[in-house]
Amino acid sequence: MKHKFSLFSFYVVALCGVLIFSCKKINEATELGDGLIPAVDNITTFEQYLDIESNNVLFNDTNKVALDDYLALGYLNDPEFGQTNAKGYFDLGMNTYMNNPFVHKDSVLFIDSVVLSLSYNSYYGDTNAVQTLRVYELAQNSAFKDTAAYQYNQTDFLTTGPQLGSKSFQVKALNDTAVLIRAKDTNRVVNVIRINLDNSLGNRLVQFDTTTGPNGGFRSDSAFKKLIKGLAIVPDNAGNALSYIDATDISKTGLIVYFRKKNGTGVIDTTSTAFGHYSGRRPYTSAPTVFSVGQANIINRTPGGNYLTYLNNGIPLDDKIYLQTSPGSYASIRIPALDTFKNSVIHRAEIIITPIVTAQSNIFTYPSALVMDNVSAAMDTAYTFDTDMGVSLSSETSFSYSFSSFGGLIKADSTYRFNIARYIQSIVTKKVPNRKLRVYAPVRAYMYSPTLARIGTLFINDKVANGRIAVAGGNYADTPKRLRMRIVYSKI
Repeated sequence: MKHKFSLFSFYVVALCGVLIFSCKKINEATELGDGLIPAVDNITTFEQYLDIESNNVLFNDTNKVALDDYLALGYLNDPEFGQTNAKGYFDLGMNTYMNNPFVHKDSVLFIDSVVLSLSYNSYYGDTNAVQTLRVYELAQNSAFKDTAAYQYNQTDFLTTGPQLGSKSFQVKALNDTAVLIRAKDTNRVVNVIRINLDNSLGNRLVQFDTTTGPNGGFRSDSAFKKLIKGLAIVPDNAGNALSYIDATDISKTGLIVYFRKKNGTGVIDTTSTAFGHYSGRRPYTSAPTVFSVGQANIINRTPGGNYLTYLNNGIPLDDKIYLQTSPGSYASIRIPALDTFKNSVIHRAEIIITPIVTAQSNIFTYPSALVMDNVSAAMDTAYTFDTDMGVSLSSETSFSYSFSSFGGLIKADSTYRFNIARYIQSIVTKKVPNRKLRVYAPVRAYMYSPTLARIGTLFINDKVANGRIAVAGGNYADTPKRLRMRIVYSKI
């Protein structure tokens, strides 16, 4: 009996082990933190992988530079995706007008130096790269306005005069502390790009006054911009990195004029005054009719490498997909099997995206996040997956949603997964159109929410041109890595 009891116990333990293993295998989503789904027994609940048709498409990105965006500056030469050149533009001004910073019962003797200081935030690309940035003055007849928001594919703005100054630097050194030593003035700065400019700009500023005359730049913001419209920062086509600056960080970004003057006792002092990028943050006495931005970031992309090959191959079913953060591209996705999928209870329906290794992917890293939408037949409206995304209003013009439940962030198994079970349920049960889907990596996405009955902005990535990724497409040779839909369902 003892022997029979032990044998029975062995079978019980073995059976439990099989069940535990089975549940662990079936509930893949649970292990990845996406919630429990029913066990697949192939009697009432089934698991199936549906083929996906995928294609590379260049994205006609209408994103515009916002006031609080970081500006990308620099040049990339990516062997897989091609070249990128990023220029920055912003205006200058004063926090308060009707005040001459050069006249306080003192006399300016001469300009010591003029420095453009830029608040550095981060980089993308090769940290060992040496970048060169060149500074020019915006022409008064240029199209640049502080009341307009500009797309990333905006035509270059006109500049005037010779180069004001330039700076070559190694990206990885920007977070080092720099000690600035002047007579009676020692400062330490970190995360700052300092570009020495020609003193002629400082000499012009010294001539400004608060009158209504031709030099009355210190009288009002509009008068200041009629004399100095703004600055253009243009990179050399070298360096293989982008530096990101915060033009609105007035603690570190500004045009600083160092000058010598006599104080009230006749002693010569070295002092300075700064002109910042105040657009949109100036304490207006009344609200402006148009919100001021005063900055632009022109990103010129020249596709190359395998990315260019796949964009131009004329094949509608690509085995590899190439995605760039804005301004970039998107994957067009269609799942034909959903057209004839029988009415079922959908427990799980996820798009599985697997990255593949490409040249220099250790330098040109993945986007922070991907997003997916579905588009109308005319391709003129992008829709949210309301119930799957958990879309809600975060402001009158923007939406928030759950990355954790919907997807878009890379997972522990090195895949991206988008959960659209409720959307697929509506296709198989309510026979709503089986629309094309898009996967992309924008800075901001603009989608229509059927539930909220409005178009809203979704914030996806916080930096332009930061990130690229190649993923296996629907026809990829390695079948387990293919772009595919995993669906778990019960028959009705």
